[in-house]
Amino acid sequence: MVIRAICTYAAVFICVSGAFAQGLDFLNQNRPILDGHNCYPYDGKWTDRINRALSTGFPVSIEQDLAWYVDPANGRGRVVVSHTPHPTGNEPPLEHYFFERVKSIIEQALRENHPDKWPLIILHFDFKDEQPPVLHTVWNLLGKHESWISTAKKNSDPRDLSPIERRPLLVITEDSDAQEELFFKEQPIGAQLRLFGSAHTATLSAENDEQRRHLLATLPPEKLLSERPTNYRRWWNNSWYVVEEGGEINAGEWTTAKDERLKAVVKHAHQLGFWIRFYTLDGFQQADERGWGSDYNFGSLKAVQIRWKAALDAGVNFIATDQYEALAQYMKQTGYKR
Repeated sequence: MVIRAICTYAAVFICVSGAFAQGLDFLNQNRPILDGHNCYPYDGKWTDRINRALSTGFPVSIEQDLAWYVDPANGRGRVVVSHTPHPTGNEPPLEHYFFERVKSIIEQALRENHPDKWPLIILHFDFKDEQPPVLHTVWNLLGKHESWISTAKKNSDPRDLSPIERRPLLVITEDSDAQEELFFKEQPIGAQLRLFGSAHTATLSAENDEQRRHLLATLPPEKLLSERPTNYRRWWNNSWYVVEEGGEINAGEWTTAKDERLKAVVKHAHQLGFWIRFYTLDGFQQADERGWGSDYNFGSLKAVQIRWKAALDAGVNFIATDQYEALAQYMKQTGYKR
């Protein structure tokens, strides 16, 4: 009886551990990926962002922020790629801006049929608007392109991670419970999960923003994230505040202690079975600014390259930046295999 119980426990442990391993290795063999932050136009400007990101090579992650626009002329709504939850109608529809743009890439990949190289593109949704029509329309749009998409079967136990079936496109979204409700909980057992959410970072008991920033940068990784992945929640999204107190604009010098902090957070995520993302690692002079803003700016290319190297060495899965070409070039020059 005891032997049987031990064997059953061992079988379950091997199964779960195997699922974690498949989940991590599935994504570029658990190596870092260039993450194209805010990869869409603002107010009609920077319309080349998706082309720039795709031109850096594969695999690559493409972030698309989404909102719902209702045309006052006919009352019809559509999902648009928008930097704000209040689009004007001039923003490109998601289907046109992303899916039509990558169609030839995805279809060629399917013809060539080299699943060991998949996913080529990770589509990252940041919903600025969670009205039911937005979520339902996105779910249906993914269904329309399901033959492109890496999916996993929904099991009866959310902690039972199904293997992800390889396709050229992997779709991820963030930690919203409203999204989990539609994209996961409302789907029947046996349905194919079309996208995967991120983990909840622990709620911090802080009296003000300054204290919260301090806690983010100093709490042990296991206090920031304690739960293991579910069949739906498979990655962990982090601001750089978790590594350097005060974030990019207050970062100062890169130190051994900061490097150890970064490695500890990444190691913890991977030990639990999560992919991990950090946003957003930029470093530029104001004369070179291309709609990136100042919030994520370390102030110079040299300063951000130090962080890029640290993130690559630590094994960060998604290294988000607005400087797509610069990070791609740095990875190539330093011999880092994508």
